[in-house]
Amino acid sequence: MTHGVGARALYEALMDYEGAALYEAVVAPWLDRAVREGYGEQLATAARYRSWWDEPGGTELHWELYALSRVSDYLLPDGSPPHEYLRLFTALGMTPVAYDDAFDPFHHEIAEVEQAEDPHTPIELAEVRWPGLMLGELLFSRAGVRVRAGAAHAERGVADCSPLFWTFRRRHRPTVDLSHGWGSNSQWRTELRLDYRTPTGDHLNVAGTGAIDGRPDLSPEHPENLGSDELLLTPTERRELLCHRCLLRTPEAADALVGSPGWERNLFPFEWRLPTAEH
Repeated sequence: MTHGVGARALYEALMDYEGAALYEAVVAPWLDRAVREGYGEQLATAARYRSWWDEPGGTELHWELYALSRVSDYLLPDGSPPHEYLRLFTALGMTPVAYDDAFDPFHHEIAEVEQAEDPHTPIELAEVRWPGLMLGELLFSRAGVRVRAGAAHAERGVADCSPLFWTFRRRHRPTVDLSHGWGSNSQWRTELRLDYRTPTGDHLNVAGTGAIDGRPDLSPEHPENLGSDELLLTPTERRELLCHRCLLRTPEAADALVGSPGWERNLFPFEWRLPTAEH
């Protein structure tokens, strides 16, 4: 991107600010400059499903979207009035997710599970905790929701407490992000996960290059194949992790996994793609 204003600078200013007027003191001045410099128009390059990330300038835009997601993570209202949060992102060309009564894992991140007595009760939307955002066809952030579900579909203590992947921070649960553990500059060369909803269907993690079930042409020990912990997850569990960005239930191979402390953080789903036939 060629603008003179960036989301990293906004994030660092938010982290440094200690007053009570966060929006007026930090966000509003940054937003005014971003609007003047056409920041939103440059973001719009990513709004349609196509391989823009492989075009000139695509890598920088990919990093910028990630930095902006860090701003979103920091500012998530989570129960507080979302007006200022929405004011920022709608000014950059995003639209709030439209809600109906149905749970949709593309748009909804499980923040809390109310366990239904019947284990076979499907996941039902109970409450929206914070808004989700779309940038055209691109999912920028999912809405945080409380759901009601039977344990066969979403287990309390797992679906709402296990590590959330492709996420830098949440106030209420652990997260696993590719930027974690990198230096103060290197961490900003992380890319936003790209999920698109188009008239032809949903397309998840479209910049990923790894097969979700591994590559049969490679040995299980090959570094480009699935790791040992990933192979212990069933194909269904791997697909649920890709779709929901977390585990929904205690894995079937929990006894085998328990011997590997921190196994959830050793998973590496960040390159997973579904087979074309499953899109």
